[in-house]
Amino acid sequence: MTNDTPPPRPAPEPDDPHARAVLDAGEISRAITRMAHEIIETNHGSERLLLLGIPTRGVPLAERLALAIDKAADQPEGTTPVGQLDITMYRDDLRKHPTRAVGRTHLPERIDGATVVLVDDVLFSGRTVSAALDALKDIGRPVAVRLAVLVDRGHRELPIRADHVGKNLPTSASERVKVSVEEIDGRSEVTISRPAAPASERKNTR
Repeated sequence: MTNDTPPPRPAPEPDDPHARAVLDAGEISRAITRMAHEIIETNHGSERLLLLGIPTRGVPLAERLALAIDKAADQPEGTTPVGQLDITMYRDDLRKHPTRAVGRTHLPERIDGATVVLVDDVLFSGRTVSAALDALKDIGRPVAVRLAVLVDRGHRELPIRADHVGKNLPTSASERVKVSVEEIDGRSEVTISRPAAPASERKNTR
């Protein structure tokens, strides 16, 4: 489903008291600028690029990346088209979470003949990106599809690799990586945290 009106922003998530910051706002900004230059270099220019953010936080990151591409290419702000791709009905966990709300796909132009850059906040198992690729197949036929992520934390379950990465972040599978963006959360940072130990374990360590 496509819609010319961008969907509303989701509400921010509560803070995690066990989290430690690994990227601040300035480092995120510099990572986006670097990725913008990489995308232009790989594409041999900024022509026929179309950025699609994967909800939730991939959307504002895609918007930032599009602005960074415009600046790096010395072209008017808003030249690089940017939209969002809803992947809800293409996820492979719908049987486990059948009540997941369906979002909206916003395409500023047709993807046929374009180089589509999918943008997401964190690359983990690869299943989200796989769903995004399936969703694209039902929309059109781009010349190429590339992937840009702010954080690659490893632990892939599918053979998917990002073309442009803001930061490679080694993690354990049990750790939680959270990307916060100003547009949704009121601040920009990347944090990592370990799950809280069960109450029985905490008692045994006293």
